[in-house]
Parts: sequence; structure tokens; C-alpha cells
Amino acid sequence: MRTQLRTSALIAAAVLALPAGAQKAPVPRFTDPERRAKLAAAFPAIEKAFENFRERRGIPGLSYGIVIDGETVAMKSFGVRERKTQDPVTPDTVFRIASMTKSFTALAILKLRDDGKLSLDDPVSKWIPEFARLELPTRDTAPIRVRQLITHGAGLPEDNPWGDRQLGVSDETLTRWLRQGLPFSTPPDTAFEYANYGFALAGRVVAKASGMPYREYVEKRILAPLGMRASSLEPAAVPADVRATGYRRAGSEYSEEPSLPHGAFGAMGGMLTSTRDLGRYVAYQLSAFPARDDDDKGPVRRGSLREMQRVWRSNPFRVSRPLQVTAGGYGYGLSVSEDCRYNHIVGHGGGLPGFGSFMKWLPEYGAGIFAMANLTYASPAPAIDEAFEILRATGALKPRELPPSESLLATRDAIVRLWQRWDDADASALAADNLFLDTPAAERRQAIEKMKAEVGACRPEGGIEPENWLRGRFSLACERGAVEVAFTLAPTMPPKVQSLRFSAGKPRRSTGRCPE
Repeated sequence: MRTQLRTSALIAAAVLALPAGAQKAPVPRFTDPERRAKLAAAFPAIEKAFENFRERRGIPGLSYGIVIDGETVAMKSFGVRERKTQDPVTPDTVFRIASMTKSFTALAILKLRDDGKLSLDDPVSKWIPEFARLELPTRDTAPIRVRQLITHGAGLPEDNPWGDRQLGVSDETLTRWLRQGLPFSTPPDTAFEYANYGFALAGRVVAKASGMPYREYVEKRILAPLGMRASSLEPAAVPADVRATGYRRAGSEYSEEPSLPHGAFGAMGGMLTSTRDLGRYVAYQLSAFPARDDDDKGPVRRGSLREMQRVWRSNPFRVSRPLQVTAGGYGYGLSVSEDCRYNHIVGHGGGLPGFGSFMKWLPEYGAGIFAMANLTYASPAPAIDEAFEILRATGALKPRELPPSESLLATRDAIVRLWQRWDDADASALAADNLFLDTPAAERRQAIEKMKAEVGACRPEGGIEPENWLRGRFSLACERGAVEVAFTLAPTMPPKVQSLRFSAGKPRRSTGRCPE
């Protein structure tokens, strides 16, 4: 009797010691001590993949970088930045990255939001008065919001390649165009439609809300704090001896593409940057993951970076061969997706007359790859995809693992004690108020006793496999097989068990989602 009372007291104490809100939330982490070395072993093969891509496409010059755990761990350049002089491309060569600029514009909007200067739900007309007089496509159209501009949801038409030629348009010209009106291709806030025009307008919102020109705000408030000293929105501000010349190719002939100056459309595609600087930027975006208690040094809050890297405007899923389904959409100035290999993929491409670029990273894996080329619309996305497959083949490109929370660990121990010796007081201490309303305690006890008779004596095997801070599973190794235990804690303080399932059979193991 004393032993039974002592066990009940232990379980009750364990449950009462689960104030999850007062405890430190465990942070996902990489567990393989050889991870960095294994990934680095793939770098020579990745270098060859980029070199082959450049040669196949006839690109004059290309530069790429690999970011792992907040550090640019590999940079490599091929070819020339300028065909006449044959000056080689280096990590300091500056390329125009076109639509990759959109994420910088979104960052500027978020910084202004975080600083209390604007709201993403502000009507665009608050910052661009011409919008108040704009004729909307239907009488029941709600006011267009800032959020819709940076998610391609304002109903404006897809404008590639027209938008690529508008970088140098003056503010006065843009104002005149707005006064003349805008055509719509879809009802606002109903569909994704890639509109450079919308990001040009977002750049004007940045200028009005900040009280300084868009270029000045981005360079002072975003680029400078990130140490991106070689980057600019104005080609003329980049020294000629480091600036890549853009080329168009027709057969075996190459011709130079003129570099448009910064203007009213610069917010959609005017950024120029180097491999070293872009590595800092990709590392900064990756630094937002995982959520944690470390000091938040900015220039934009980590939570806001994570906000921009989630889907806000969905796209139809895609099926490709070999069989693979990709789903996702658009965040704030970034494309966001998932497939059978990776739960969270973030990136963006850029293409302008003379240039092609792409950046892609995997937040849960701490890895990113980017590349820039000086040939019209020569997107290096295929080479980046190949590079990620090379990293994946090492077996070291794996997501962080979530450690079990104190709540899960204490509950696991209490469940094991209950399995070994059922007691109504123990069960009551462990259960949320719904657990035995859903399935009566006597019925649960009978099911456990029946299973124990089938599998024999059991003991815990391995650790908990947490799905999140309040849901997990673990295994019991038994004389005649195994039992898997899955449980979910309720949103109570302390968190008690709202769902509990025992399954006899082989322990469940995590498997990949890609078809074999």
C-alpha cells in the first residue's frame, strides 16, 4: 500500500512539475559532430557542377557561394567579368541580381512595420495618394493593402519582360502613369500574379513612410548593418573595375547589354552585389531559424524574417518527373515551397537583360547556395538544384533535431509507470479531463492488460521522438515484440495527457516522403 501511494505521489509530482510556459523551450539542433566535414567533402563535386553549367550555357562569368550554419564556407568564380579586358570574375565581382532585390524591399517594409512607421494592412492610398483615385476592377473590390504589393496579390498583371526595361523610370513618370490609371489582370487579393509594378510601388511606400529615398533607406538601414559594403542599387556607384558587364548571346556572338540606372522601378530588381556580400545576406536570412532566446541584433527582427519566409500567397502544386510534388507559394519578396525531400525551401531568382541569378536555402538544414551570372536570363537554378542533390547524397544534409521538452520527458516517465502498474489515482493525476470521457479508464486498463499479456514484460527503448513541445512518441521493447506509445498534452497548466495510444507491433520509424 505504501509503495502504491508513493508511486501515485511521484506521478502527481511529475505532472504538477510541467509548467511548460515557465520552462525554456528546447531548441532544435544538429546532432552529427561530423556534419560540417561530410558536407565539405562534396564541395569539389559541386564546383565541377557549376563549372559544367557555365560551359554548357556559354556564360562569360559566374560566381557562387555555399552557406552552412551562418558562414559562407565555399566561394568559387569562373570566367570573366568583362570580355574585352578578360578580367576574371572573383568573389568581389559585383553582379546585378534583378528580382532577388524584391526580398530587400520586403525587408525594408518589415523594418518600417517593426519600427511602428507603417502597417502591412495600410491601404496603399495612405502612402501613394494617386491610389485613392484609381479605378478598381469591380465595385466590391476592397482597398489594396501594402501586404498585397509584397505578395504579388494586388491584382496587377504579370509584367515580365516589360518590367525589366523600366528600372531607370523616373519618379515623375511613375506618378504620371498612376494618374492615368492601372489595368488589372485579376480581382485584387484573389490570385498570385507576379507583378514587378507592385514592388516598384512598394519602393515608393518605403520612401514615403521613411521620409528618405528608397535607395538611401535600403543602403543605410539594411545593407550597411549587414556589412554589405560592396552592394548598391546604382550601377554608377560601383567601381568599374569590379562591376560585371552584362551580355546577350546570339549563337556564338556576344553583345553588351546597357546597364540601366536606378529609378522608380529599382525596388523590384535593381540591386547589385558581390559573392561575399550575398553570402552575408543568405546567412542572415538563415539566422532566423530556429526560434530561440539569443540576442536579436537585427537590422530586422528574427521573427519578421521568419514571417517573410512563410507562404502568404499560395500557388498550385506542381508534379514533375521523376515523380515529385512541389507545393508552396510566395512569402514577402521570397518564394517558399516544400517537396518530398525538404519541408521548407526558400529562395528567389533574378533575371534581367545581361544577368541571371538565383539563391536558395533550407532553413531547417542550415544550408544555402546562391549564384550569379552575367548572361541574359541565364538562371543558375539548375546548377543549384544539382548542388543540393550532391550535398544530400553525403547523408549529412539533415534537419535539426528537436530535443524533447521537460513536459514530454516527465510525461513519458509517468506513462511508463502507469503501463507497468496501473493505478486509478496515477491515471487521474496524468489525465486531462477529456481522456477518460473519450475512453473510460476501466476500458483503457483492460486494453493495456490484454496487450501486456500478448507482448510480455516491457522496458523503454530509445528516447522520445518529439513532434513538437507537447506531442511525442516512444517505444517499449517487450519479450514478444514491441509497443509504440503516442501521446499529446492538453493546453492546460500543467499540461496533462489529452490523447494516449498504445500500439503493439514494430516500432515506428521516420521515413522519407520521396517515392523509391
